[in-house]
Amino acid sequence: MKKFFDDIKKDIKFKSAGPGKKLTDEASSKPQASQASHAASRKAPTAGAQMAGAAALARIEQQHRPKVHTSQDAIRIQVKRELEAEAAAVVASLKNTEIEASLRGSAVPQRDLSSFSVSGVFFTCPLTGKTVTKAERELHIKEAILMRFSEDAIEASIMMIHTFNKDKEKVKAAIDIISKYIENICKNPTEEKYRKIKVGNKVFQEKVSGIEGAREYLQALGFESSTLPIDGEERTEDFLVLPEQDSDALEQMKTHLERLQKGEAVRAKLDRQLQVFRPSQNATHFELPPDFYNLSAEELKKEQQLKSEMVEKNAMLRTKAMREKDEQRERRKYNYALLRVRLPDGNILQGTFLAWERLSALYQFVRDSLENDWQPFELMAPGGQKLKDDEETPINECNLAPAALLTFSWDAAVQADIAAAGGKTAVLLKQALLENIRSLS
Repeated sequence: MKKFFDDIKKDIKFKSAGPGKKLTDEASSKPQASQASHAASRKAPTAGAQMAGAAALARIEQQHRPKVHTSQDAIRIQVKRELEAEAAAVVASLKNTEIEASLRGSAVPQRDLSSFSVSGVFFTCPLTGKTVTKAERELHIKEAILMRFSEDAIEASIMMIHTFNKDKEKVKAAIDIISKYIENICKNPTEEKYRKIKVGNKVFQEKVSGIEGAREYLQALGFESSTLPIDGEERTEDFLVLPEQDSDALEQMKTHLERLQKGEAVRAKLDRQLQVFRPSQNATHFELPPDFYNLSAEELKKEQQLKSEMVEKNAMLRTKAMREKDEQRERRKYNYALLRVRLPDGNILQGTFLAWERLSALYQFVRDSLENDWQPFELMAPGGQKLKDDEETPINECNLAPAALLTFSWDAAVQADIAAAGGKTAVLLKQALLENIRSLS
C-alpha cells in the first residue's frame, strides 16, 4: 500500500516539474527554459495545491449535502451542550469567589462576605458550646482541653491523647504500652520495679514519649518525675515513679485505664447555619466562600482546563470505570455542601452539610425545622430524582455538592387522608424560624 502511494506522489511530482532540458544546452537558452517552466507551473498545480483544492471541493459538497444525524450523534451533541453549560457555570463560580487569592493571600482584594451565599463554614465546640470558624476550630478545641486540666486532669489528658495526635496507629501503640505499665502495677502492687518507668528506655521513647498527652496522663495517675542513681554506676537517670498505692487507688487506676482505652477524639460539630428566606428567583444562585472547596491553589489553576477537557471526554463513548473515576475525583473537590429546600409556600430553608453526610441527616434537618414534624414528606433533587428518607447514600454521591436547590413536597397519600378528614396543613416552619426570615439577595 505504501508503494502504491509513493508511485502516485512520484507521478504527480513528475507531471508538475515542467518541460525538461538537455544538459548540453547553451546558457543563452536558460531564460527561455525558465519562462517555459513558470508557464508550466501555472498550468499544472502542485501536489499541495491539488490536495487543498480537493479539500475545498469536499467542503463545498458537504455544505450542500444534508447531514444525517444518528441517535449517537444526537446524544453526543446534547451531552456536550449540557456539559459546556455546567463547565461554564463552575468556572464562573471559581472566578467569582477568587478562591486562589483567598488561599494564597495574593494582592487580589478579598470580596465582601455579604456577597457570598453564606459567610463561611462554622463549627460548635462540644466543650464550650462556642461557635467558631473553620480556621479557629482546632486551636479553640486545644485551648478548651487544656483548660479542663484544672477540673479533671485524667479526662483532659485522655482528650489530649486522642485529639492532638493524628496518627491513630501510634496512639493505639502508646495506649497498649501504658496499659501494660498499669496492669503490671495492679498485679504486683508491692513490686517497686513496676512502679518505675525509665524515661530514657527505648520502648518509652519510641512508643510513648512522642505522643502528646501521654506523659500528662501518667502524671495525672500519680507518677512523679524523679532523678535516680543507677546501681553500681556514678550516674543518674530520669524516671517516672508512682508511689505505692492502696487497693482503692488501684481499682480507681483500672477505671482510669478503661477511660483511656475507650476515649475518643474531641471534634467540633458542624454548625448548620440554618437560615430561612422568603420566596426568591435567586434561589438557584450560589456564591460559595473558599471554605467549601477542597482544592489547593495549584489545583484551582488547572480547574478551567480540566473542565474543558471533561466536555470533550464526556462527548465520547466511555466505559463505566472511566466515568466512575472522574466522578470520584469531582466529589473529592468539596468538603461541604450548601443545600436549600424550597417549601410549598415558596419559603426557602438553607443549611450547611458535610459533603459525605448521609441523606438521612438532610431529612432530619428539614424535619427538625417543621411545625408538624410527624408528617411524612419527600425531597426531590434538581434533576427530578426523589431522595429517600432512609437512604444512607452520601450527599456528594447524589451530585448535591457543593450546592443545590431541592424541592419539598408532602406525602400525597397522607395529605389526601388529611383533606378527607376536613383538616388543613398547618404552617410549615416553626414560628421561631419565621420570626428571623430574611430576603435572599
